[in-house]
Amino acid sequence: MDAPHHRGSEPRKRLPKKPRTERVKENRRALVRAAAEIVGERGYEEASIARITERAGLAHGTFYRYFETRQDLFDQLLPDVGNELIDFLRGRASGASNLMDIEERGLRGFFDFLLENPGFYRLLNEAEVAAPSAFDHHINKLAAHYVASLERSRARGELAGFEAHELEVLAFVLMAARFYIYLRFAKTPAGPRPIPDWVVATYMKFITHGLHGAGAEADGKLPERKPDRKDTPRRRARATTRKP
Repeated sequence: MDAPHHRGSEPRKRLPKKPRTERVKENRRALVRAAAEIVGERGYEEASIARITERAGLAHGTFYRYFETRQDLFDQLLPDVGNELIDFLRGRASGASNLMDIEERGLRGFFDFLLENPGFYRLLNEAEVAAPSAFDHHINKLAAHYVASLERSRARGELAGFEAHELEVLAFVLMAARFYIYLRFAKTPAGPRPIPDWVVATYMKFITHGLHGAGAEADGKLPERKPDRKDTPRRRARATTRKP
């Protein structure tokens, strides 16, 4: 008669080892994610290698397999997180029907990204001093991505009131708008909060009319601005000829 089969006596199956290239990517990703979190919480100065490796769950010496120094990590940190932001926004804008649809999806997507990455703006702002090359790389790449999107919209017949060389100015105006909207309507001591719908609606109201450019008024797409009755040429002429 066969001996009873006990589950505890079964040999433990070994899980297949992950390929080395996959482990390398995962370890590097863990270090970058840990560094981004710590910088977001404490700033670059407090982001020590010991804190980063502990947060990542890796041995201290593992750090040097991926980065030569702490500064080497800092110089790669913002560009890495910036690429995540661009990919996130690209996914949100996928399938958009026109420029205004892209803008609304992009704005909402940006603030959703902040909810998932609450330390992003500290990571960005302090990088101007702590990792200036990373700061410049991120700003330039984000602006180039934005300009390319505006160029595609212009090629479809949108943004007719703007010249090609003016699109970079638009990109920086819209990038700046996100930052200041964040400061006033999303930032809290406990971290970013969801952006209110009425703020998004106000932003869209502005760009729906503002992004048509000067040509729109000539085409009758926008109402012509009426002069202030208190400041007409005739009233100014009377004011200058009035006797004391």
